[in-house]
Amino acid sequence: MVGSVEVDTLSEKFNGEVDLLEEFDPMAVVCEPLPPIVVDDGECVIGEAKTKTKTREIVLGRNVHTSCLEVTEPDANDELTGDKDAYMAGYPYNLDFDYGSLAQLQHFSINNLGDPFIESNYGVHSRQFEVGVLDWFARLWEIEKNDYWGYITNCGTEGNLHGILVGREVFPDGILYASRESHYSVFKAARMYRMECVKVGTLISGEIDCADFRAKLIPNMDKPAIINVNIGTTVKGAVDDLDLVIQTLEECGYSHDRFYIHCDGALFGLMMPFVKRAPKVTFKKPIGSVSVSGHKFVGCPMPCGVQITRIDHINALSRNVEYLASRDATIMGSRNGHAPIFLWYTLNKKGYKGFQKEVQKCLRNAHYLKDCMRDAGISAMLNELSSTVVFERPLDEEFVRRWQLACQGNIAHVVVMPNVTIEKLDDFLEELIQKRATWYQDEKVRSPCLSVDIGVENCACPLHK
Repeated sequence: MVGSVEVDTLSEKFNGEVDLLEEFDPMAVVCEPLPPIVVDDGECVIGEAKTKTKTREIVLGRNVHTSCLEVTEPDANDELTGDKDAYMAGYPYNLDFDYGSLAQLQHFSINNLGDPFIESNYGVHSRQFEVGVLDWFARLWEIEKNDYWGYITNCGTEGNLHGILVGREVFPDGILYASRESHYSVFKAARMYRMECVKVGTLISGEIDCADFRAKLIPNMDKPAIINVNIGTTVKGAVDDLDLVIQTLEECGYSHDRFYIHCDGALFGLMMPFVKRAPKVTFKKPIGSVSVSGHKFVGCPMPCGVQITRIDHINALSRNVEYLASRDATIMGSRNGHAPIFLWYTLNKKGYKGFQKEVQKCLRNAHYLKDCMRDAGISAMLNELSSTVVFERPLDEEFVRRWQLACQGNIAHVVVMPNVTIEKLDDFLEELIQKRATWYQDEKVRSPCLSVDIGVENCACPLHK
């Protein structure tokens, strides 16, 4: 069960320091997850204090930010908010969605080409929805409206490609650092952009090993650093320690104007803000960009994502395109105009409180699955900031295909999403236990040792029971 949640003030959650004396509970969620509001008159309201913001400069066309469709919080705050049943998959897709009311949009070719904040010559677009979604995420990651730039991408990979490209444009001679368990798109970006890339070791948990990071930084002190920080790795769901990464850079002599950090938050970038006392991903720290997938935790029926960076950085990348009457700063020229509408619809339907409840449900069910596996003698691991349960790879490939499990080496994982119920987990466990009884009925065939993959304390092989 999730522990009781104490009533904290808004400023304590989003601006205060963590009380290190209080025990960390990964399944506890913040009581009031609403970030501070940035008002339209250029003043940012944080508690009682107000700070002036600068005006966004528009090169061509009309400023869409003045007419964007704001995401508003739903009135409902009951047990049904963000709590519906659907089917399970081993991949991190939230299948809890119903977009029947948007079906009529299929009759339109909606194209958000060019800059989201500047209307182009193409009239059938959804920029007002797109900017409304971007504002929602900017508020979540604590950056003021006039200080950020972003767009709705076609997938999580595009968010990584764009974030790393911005870093490369800011530091043309920079070296890209990424942990070995980073998503393959990070290393794809290094190949595409012909960047020097240094792979950093990881801990058993899957998070970046900052001792090895320090060792890799020191020989390259003459070049700026571009760092990919994982907010939930693909296989183990590990969250890199952003604060320790920044501390390591500073201790190695890197000033804030000599490094660029891209945060790959594909899955957990939207979940972590709602976990009580979890480390924060915020632009109040010296990061350059954050990306998150829209078809994962949000639950969009088509691949998409959100990419946000500082507006000062995007000027190094953008180019004016006269025949569009807009500015090009994205990876793709034409962009899916349906996705922003679907995302806007979901954000309005669920709101911060709806996502808060879904995060709580996912973490609770993930701990349930991990505990049941360990009770059944199955090697299993769950990182404290994750809903990804790692366990021994099933021997039967038909079982893997049936449950859509993602496997790597001797391990597989189940990503517990909002659509995964306890009943579905019980069905999965029952079948897995029955199958294992046949796989290992011959004493010559033993379950694999996963001590190297998930640690001795999580391994239930014959050697480590």
